[in-house]
Amino acid sequence: MTVDEFLVWAEGQPGRYELVDGEVFGMSPERVRHAEVKASAYLALRSALGRTTLPCRALPDGMSVRIDHTTVFEPDALVYCGPRANPDAIEITDPIIVVEVLSPSTAAVDSGRKFAGYFALMSMRHYLIIDPMKRLVIHHRRGADGLIVSRIATDSTLDLTPPGLTLPVAELFADLPPPADPAA
Repeated sequence: MTVDEFLVWAEGQPGRYELVDGEVFGMSPERVRHAEVKASAYLALRSALGRTTLPCRALPDGMSVRIDHTTVFEPDALVYCGPRANPDAIEITDPIIVVEVLSPSTAAVDSGRKFAGYFALMSMRHYLIIDPMKRLVIHHRRGADGLIVSRIATDSTLDLTPPGLTLPVAELFADLPPPADPAA
């Protein structure tokens, strides 16, 4: 199946799906922790954009990102810049920031196939993989020389330049209850 065929097919289906190398994969049900962190990620990105005058928008899950003619992913959140997308669009063609929240069933895919796929897009500058269990973010960033640099953050602020955002790591976990006290 091609991405164009998939997008037509998927609009009429219950549930959520991704297409990888022409094969359809259903997306597993989510845990509350996963849903809360992806909501926090979207809201944190939107808040960061609200502190700027950048012509960029954050979108929650549900948008498709075409990797090639037989692969399309649905990230947990993304940012794109430039003209506002058509309100009826189901695909964002030029994300600059993509977020995936790890779950037990997706960790290997998010760190492997999706990592390579997202960075195949020339618009991509930042790929954030959020681990809600460890409360950390793996920030992959495309440098000016094209090299991908990675860092792990558990606190502080992420520099998402371009487009020019700062994102406090704590905001990505804002909806989670405080971590259990190991001394208790």
